[in-house]
Amino acid sequence: MEARTTTLANAPSLEERAYRVRHNALRMGEVQGQGYIAQALGVADVLAVSYFHALRYRSEDPAWEGRDRFLLSIGHYAIALYSVLIEAGIIPTEELETYGTDDSRLPMSGMASYTPGMEISGGSLGIGLGIAVGMGLGLKRKQSDRFVYNLMSDGELDEGPTWEAAMSAGHWKLDNIICLVDVNRMQADGPSTGVLNFEPLPAKWEAFGWHAQRVDGNDIPALVRAFDAARALSEPKPRVIICDTKMAKGVPFLEAREKSHFLRVEQHEWTQAIEALDAGRKS
Repeated sequence: MEARTTTLANAPSLEERAYRVRHNALRMGEVQGQGYIAQALGVADVLAVSYFHALRYRSEDPAWEGRDRFLLSIGHYAIALYSVLIEAGIIPTEELETYGTDDSRLPMSGMASYTPGMEISGGSLGIGLGIAVGMGLGLKRKQSDRFVYNLMSDGELDEGPTWEAAMSAGHWKLDNIICLVDVNRMQADGPSTGVLNFEPLPAKWEAFGWHAQRVDGNDIPALVRAFDAARALSEPKPRVIICDTKMAKGVPFLEAREKSHFLRVEQHEWTQAIEALDAGRKS
């Protein structure tokens, strides 16, 4: 069945979905003793709203032609996408225990040829938006009303191909593209704006012909409103939602830890992290 539209009145159910996405990610991290867990916890609310409010898909048929496309440009966020694909019923829950193991459909970096619901292999950063432009043009030629969502990181804003794709989308007035930018302000070489300052982001996207919104990426009602506004926009232009997120959101002792691109979690801390997440769970 297609995903149902969730209203603001049902926002607590989206919070529960986000909790489960975080829980799945922590369980997978515990299997391998590692993973980009800070990013997964931070972006969980964005994924919950994407899959349980906005996206049209069929859990039993991930390749359904009538689906919205969701591109994970940031291949190392695979643990986050697997977590929501499990919650959406696209991947069986029992496969969670296979994360990162030999012959698993859940490799540590996302690969489309392995995983149901994984549209692209996004290991090389900066390629997702360009692929989204191609998909958007293709859907237009098919006269399809489906959207292409592209989740990318703020570090990808350093990449030239990102802005070439942004310019192309604006030129072709691809109003079927919704780009989601996870601004957690950390990348491999250090704090994002210290590596290459990308602000002011809304003005830059608007200059390329996009409709831009900026929201707290851990505020579910705000995300719902932003997604709804992006989908309902009547102007023929691509849309971007800039999501400011908090790394390790939901696990206070990890939130407080000194941030790095790859947050180290000791083996005994995985259980503690799940307990902390459970303690903060909203009914």
